[in-house]
Amino acid sequence: MVLKRFLVFGGLIALVVVGLVLNFWWNLGNNTGYSPEQPIPFSHKIHAGDNKIPCLYCHAEATLSRHATVPSLNVCMNCHGVVKTDSPFIQELTKKYKEGKPIEWVRVHDLPDHVYFSHKRHLAKNIKCEACHGDVAQMDRIFQKETLLMGFCVNCHRTNKGPTGEDQKGPTDCYTCHN
Repeated sequence: MVLKRFLVFGGLIALVVVGLVLNFWWNLGNNTGYSPEQPIPFSHKIHAGDNKIPCLYCHAEATLSRHATVPSLNVCMNCHGVVKTDSPFIQELTKKYKEGKPIEWVRVHDLPDHVYFSHKRHLAKNIKCEACHGDVAQMDRIFQKETLLMGFCVNCHRTNKGPTGEDQKGPTDCYTCHN
């Protein structure tokens, strides 16, 4: 009787451990909700939302390369040389700009090194930034909205429709994203 209880209890413990390991493995790399504190608070809601600054004004490299890149300080200073100059955060930004030092922003949307993703390719197909990044124009503090795991991307490649409803399915062979 004691042995039977031990085996049942041990089996339950083993099932829980296997479940936890599988859950960990399945969600490895899933940074949904990740919202790190930045060295200088930056509100996409104010910039992209309230002031309607297009994503590509600051992230212009997205149309030219696979990376969207964080804008250089001279892009910030295009406006903040005269806008909100009394803010301590803008003063810190201006100081770094004049010293020629970058702001060490913390990356939010970070794919593993073995994944190839091209912003340029997706923008050329008129896929909106919001498809992966969520409604950034409503985010005071940026966070990762989608999982950005392989299943998220493959599902989009299998089902995506373009802005006018035309079929825009992407390739699903491994080499497309893993080259």
